[in-house]
Amino acid sequence: MRPNDEPTSTTNVPSSPPPDELPRPRFRPMNDVVRPASNQPQQPLSPRVASRPLNDIQPQQRRQGAYAQQSSNLPKAVHPGDHLLSAPPHEDLLTSGLPEIEPPKASESPRKKHTKWKLLGVIVATLLVLVGIVAAASFWWYQQQLQPVDATASDQTRVVIEAGSTPSTIADQLKDRGLIRDVTAFSIYINLSKTRDSLKAGTYNLQKSESVEAIVAHLVSGKQDTFRLTFLPGDTIENHKKKIIEAGYSQAEVDAAFAKTYTGPLFAGKPASADLEGYIYGETYEFLSSATVEEVLQRTFTEFETKIKADGIVEGLKKQGLNLYQGITLASIVQKEVSGTADSAQVAQVFYKRLKEGVSLGADATFVYAAKKAGQTPSVDFKSPYNTRIVTGLPPGPISSPGEAALTAVAKPAVGDFMYFVSGDDGKNYFSRTLQEHEAKTRQYCIKNCALF
Repeated sequence: MRPNDEPTSTTNVPSSPPPDELPRPRFRPMNDVVRPASNQPQQPLSPRVASRPLNDIQPQQRRQGAYAQQSSNLPKAVHPGDHLLSAPPHEDLLTSGLPEIEPPKASESPRKKHTKWKLLGVIVATLLVLVGIVAAASFWWYQQQLQPVDATASDQTRVVIEAGSTPSTIADQLKDRGLIRDVTAFSIYINLSKTRDSLKAGTYNLQKSESVEAIVAHLVSGKQDTFRLTFLPGDTIENHKKKIIEAGYSQAEVDAAFAKTYTGPLFAGKPASADLEGYIYGETYEFLSSATVEEVLQRTFTEFETKIKADGIVEGLKKQGLNLYQGITLASIVQKEVSGTADSAQVAQVFYKRLKEGVSLGADATFVYAAKKAGQTPSVDFKSPYNTRIVTGLPPGPISSPGEAALTAVAKPAVGDFMYFVSGDDGKNYFSRTLQEHEAKTRQYCIKNCALF
């Protein structure tokens, strides 16, 4: 019902629908608006308005009065009031035409979500710890592999790096020679230190007591190394070989060099079947690391020749009826039998007298050498052509490397007619002309030394 509509009767009027069912207001044309009949009593103006002149009425009120007068002349349309029309069916415009909303699914409980994130955190933390442990273990392993193979080693290893060798080839070579612990660690180091392309070819004398850092620095420098070798007078060929191997040469290199045939004045009279025993002259030498074993041996031979020429050894031996090979053999026995060089010439005199008289030399050093050469325990009656206790004359060859004093003694023996001598425990030599005298001095001065045999 509009504001201007007045109820005509309270009877037979249907009750208003509930608020939720009230229709939304609709706009109708102006001519459909029902105006009250002119014969209906007008609402009297309020006393305030009625008391004022017409021209005092506000424009708005005047417009309303004019409109009311104009509308009273219009034909009246019979139209029932809105309250008499049936209400349209209720339709919720807010939800009309929209897709149905599915009810929300039950979500996981906060406790279950918290447990899932906690488990994920534990897994991630565990992985991080494992990665840290692996990284720490790998770093420790790497540092260990860079350490020297043997920190106490003093022997040298000769390594020849050929031109064009790759870093991996060099690493394998060092590992085969026992100079590094691990090939992989070596490769990692030369990559990290940016020395991979700086390793130079050459011959190096390296030691097992050197770390990977020191070895790489050596190879990067490319400096030609030198080394010293000391061959002692009185040493055997086996000891000389060991010295050369300790200088860095392999067993195969040494054996091949000693098996070769060498020529020169030094080898005059040497049987072709004889080895190089006695020909390594005792001295200290310096060599380049690139020197071969053959060059090392040739250096000692050259030194030997120089000595025997300077001292007139060859001429002196000829006067004694010996050639150079025989003189070296006898000098090697004197070298082993005499504890001091002062008595070398007198000992040579004893041996010459025995040779002349056809008596065995009786040198204990000869049967000791023979037994060791055969890998047996030394004994006085050991059967060998080297044992001058049971064989007369000179042995087949030298038993050691004679020094300069022994060579000179054999070439220029002392004057005398001694037939015997014994080396006492005090380091002195006691000479005798008769067997009885010799046995008495042996019992008196040679107690410990002579008890060895």
